[in-house]
Amino acid sequence: MIRVRKATDRGHSEIGWLNSYHTFSFGDYYDASQSGFRDLLVINEDRVQPAKGFGTHGHRDMEIISYVLEGALEHKDSLGTGSLIRPGDVQIMSAGTGVRHSEFNGSPKELVHFLQIWILPDKEGLEPRYEQKAFSEQEKSNRLRLVASRDGAENSVTVHQDVKLYASVLAADAEVTHTLARGRMGWIQILRGAIEINGTRLGAGDGAALENEQSLKITAAGQKAELLLFDLA
Repeated sequence: MIRVRKATDRGHSEIGWLNSYHTFSFGDYYDASQSGFRDLLVINEDRVQPAKGFGTHGHRDMEIISYVLEGALEHKDSLGTGSLIRPGDVQIMSAGTGVRHSEFNGSPKELVHFLQIWILPDKEGLEPRYEQKAFSEQEKSNRLRLVASRDGAENSVTVHQDVKLYASVLAADAEVTHTLARGRMGWIQILRGAIEINGTRLGAGDGAALENEQSLKITAAGQKAELLLFDLA
């Protein structure tokens, strides 16, 4: 079964410098029927205006992944990390026992467009950690590139949960396949363009829960497309 979450049905908040769409319940947006999927709790699509950003704030017991589509996001945290997250980078911050951080768009004229993803860790009270790796478009071209996993396989970033996160950039009409092991489920999020998955069409901003769909066939629907695929326990 493919259960579609249309982009137009997402929660929306705008506070001047931040324009955010919420696939699942987040902050002041709450929908009892959209409170995450398996251990995937948050997918926010954020656009941050130039010279603006998220002030220093804290998190605990959460795996937080940032995936930048446009611009560059400046990160600072209480672990002593200072970094710049650009398109192609995958950043993960394991909040564990507690971490404080800020995210800022340092450009005077370009906005930052990125996805903020929260995944529940497999246990509480972990030691906080930070990791960031770059994955070129060529690495993701017409294939599902593993970018996050529990064991850091294939040089992916490590996430404290039984999840595999794949990124893909598909040329027009290109096709990739994936098999979900028995008992596992998936979530697909379309970042750009449009695709068909097992005959169901999804456009930019759309997502879908994949339940009892072991064999996945994903095709770019007549245009270049970019997507994330979560393989979840």
